[in-house]
Amino acid sequence: MTVLRSRYMTVERIPLNRSSLQGNELSYVQEAISTGHSASKGPFSNRVVDLLRTELGAADILLTTSCTSALELSAMLLNVQPGFNVIVPSYTFVTTASAFARSGAELRFADIDPVTLCIDPDSVSALIDSSTRAVVPVHYAGRAADINRLAPLVEAHGNAALIEDNAHGLFGSHGGSPLGSFGRFSTLSFHETKNFSCGEGGALVINEKRDVARAHTLYDKGTNRAAFLDGRVDRYTWIDQGSSFGMSDLLAAFLLGQIEQRTDVMGRRQKLFTRYLKQLSPLEASLGIEVPPISGTHRSAYHMFYVLVSGEGRRDAVLRELNESGIGATFHYQPLHRSEGSRPWVKRNFDCPISDSVSSRIIRLPFFNTLTDSECDRVVEALSTALSHTA
Repeated sequence: MTVLRSRYMTVERIPLNRSSLQGNELSYVQEAISTGHSASKGPFSNRVVDLLRTELGAADILLTTSCTSALELSAMLLNVQPGFNVIVPSYTFVTTASAFARSGAELRFADIDPVTLCIDPDSVSALIDSSTRAVVPVHYAGRAADINRLAPLVEAHGNAALIEDNAHGLFGSHGGSPLGSFGRFSTLSFHETKNFSCGEGGALVINEKRDVARAHTLYDKGTNRAAFLDGRVDRYTWIDQGSSFGMSDLLAAFLLGQIEQRTDVMGRRQKLFTRYLKQLSPLEASLGIEVPPISGTHRSAYHMFYVLVSGEGRRDAVLRELNESGIGATFHYQPLHRSEGSRPWVKRNFDCPISDSVSSRIIRLPFFNTLTDSECDRVVEALSTALSHTA
């Protein structure tokens, strides 16, 4: 417990995120230790894969050390190399882009939609060409990107593939289909900040059967180990490129305990999201904020709750007051088209005004599985007070 003495009172701090146990995580880890198989592709890994494959309707799933490594694996499967370009939103985490820069691709940064904060298909349309190897939408905050416009756009360029960065969107859906099921590949994150976590972890979702065999080869350090384990060869050896991507079965055991509780977890997160929304929506005009939109065409994964603050420089003053009052609110991504690290991988300047605007105005509020109703109400009260002081 962290206790903060502010200028107002002594209070327990409400963090942005708080890890928690949801079910059988610890007993599963003990069981995994007892099996003697703690490396990747163990019994608990198989159980997680079976569960997710059924939920997502995937051809196969490979559990990885992170969402970043899953993105890197997708780049290898697409044979991304110098001469290709990859289109990603400017407003995303750095590894959505750097995973493809590692393979030598030119990076092209698209702007985001001002309502959904997901990649803008019009911006993608202005960037895509015959050398585009991948378009990588992010389902920001668990809300679906505009798949209905993005998928035909990518399909019209036969050399390009759609890769969903679904780090925020597990168990969300669009038009009745799961997020992560629309691209040739999609990636998941099980980082400690995500709805379902094992501390660090991820997954590559493979949606086309043609990619399964080679994906296992790359995953198994470039060997044909999968064929050996299936009895198709009598020994295994190095046959392709690859690396060490596999999630430990100990982490998979912990993750299984989390994902088994998906109905309760998603239900609780939806209730918290709705509680924030009901209290803050009526205050949008008076406090100068925008709350996340609700759509009837998709089911959110409820990964986070944020507000967009109006007024130049006002966001930072609000954040300072929130943190002084014991609320662990924070900003989010810094636009990648302005980042120093992107410069070796770009060949042009990019204009992403919505990304710039959102980055300077967004406040992420505490949002986690064990956030209580009273904590949620305290966050709303503190936010309202801080916003009124900066009006």
